Amino acid sequence: MSDMLSATDTASVPAAGAHTGFPVVAPGGAKPASANNAASTTRALPGKIMIVDDEIANVLIVKKYLERAGYRDFETTTDSTAAMRILAATRPDVLLLDVNMPSVDGIEILRKVREEPQFRHLPVLILTANTDEQIKLTCLELGATDFLLKPVDPMDLTPRVRNSLQAKSFQDRLQHHATELELKVEQRTRELEASRREVVYCLARAAELRDNDTGNHVIRVGRFAGIIAKAMGLPDWFVRDIEMAAQLHDVGKIAIPDAILLKPGKLEPEEFEIIQDHVKFGHQIIQPHAGQDARLMRRHVEYGSDMLRNGSALMRLAASIAQTHHERFDGTGYPLGLAADDIPLEGRITAVADVFDALSAERPYKKAMPREKCFSILEEGRGSHFDPDVLDAFFASTKEIVRVQLDFMDHVDSPTPPTE
Repeated sequence: MSDMLSATDTASVPAAGAHTGFPVVAPGGAKPASANNAASTTRALPGKIMIVDDEIANVLIVKKYLERAGYRDFETTTDSTAAMRILAATRPDVLLLDVNMPSVDGIEILRKVREEPQFRHLPVLILTANTDEQIKLTCLELGATDFLLKPVDPMDLTPRVRNSLQAKSFQDRLQHHATELELKVEQRTRELEASRREVVYCLARAAELRDNDTGNHVIRVGRFAGIIAKAMGLPDWFVRDIEMAAQLHDVGKIAIPDAILLKPGKLEPEEFEIIQDHVKFGHQIIQPHAGQDARLMRRHVEYGSDMLRNGSALMRLAASIAQTHHERFDGTGYPLGLAADDIPLEGRITAVADVFDALSAERPYKKAMPREKCFSILEEGRGSHFDPDVLDAFFASTKEIVRVQLDFMDHVDSPTPPTE
């Protein structure tokens, strides 16, 4: 059975209004002039209130009390089966819920409400004439905010609804503030990511320009490495990072003397040894600061201590690539002579990307090889120079590889012949 208000309770509504300072309805429906003026100038209080009770009399009496307190925005229903649908459509700020209802009782509705993340903080006031402590305990465990015993006392109803609405308003403000902070953090993260990409590209391009290369070489190698990593099914974060980090594969060229780096003829053995040192220099340039360096720099930049101590995942990846992209799968590469899986995966990937671009791109001192010839040379290096799995991923992505070549094609000027 539903909890019903008696005829005496309903008839007493005007009298209750008199005790709470609300305008009293005169016989015949007429209101004193002062009451009319007060009603017309009173602003509606904020907050949408939903009332669910299978007895229309209970709904009307609760609504009347709250209207007299200044609330104007209501959603009401006597159909408990429609409660959740109306709740989702109207999104009230507080729910007044009867317990004993046919079809779907208030406890079941409360359980469903708390299962919805969007209503986790919705205040739910239980309206019941049932004094069973077990029911009260069940409602509290399910997340009921408060209880109101029927017949409802307006002196009790109004402040409890007001307090619940204030709590909901505060929670909404917190949520809004948290959302704004999250958006600002995302925006700042995007800005930092863009800045990081620019710094990586500028550093990589500086190294390439010392070697008479164009900056497009480092872009292509990065893109090739990302395409290969994606074809190998590696995580998205790794694909993004290796695309950036691989652009720094030859940054160590910055430390190679011009007389050797720019020498047009064949290098002497001792000169080639110096060229090989670019992988060591690249690792030293990119790797996180050593402890002593970090302590010295923290004296000037305290807020950067974490970065100085640990470095970023991206830069650690770049340091590994700079050091290992000239290793060979059979162990005959340099500088460490690593073989097979001992070579970090990022080094194995970048080795394929770098060699392919070196073969297929035109330079002032050489013509670009035909694409099929480049593919043939890579295939010849399977298992000796290159990781077979990495090569398979490369060849499975040739359409994307060619698209990158076309998008970032170099425009190389032919050397000017000497004048007589």
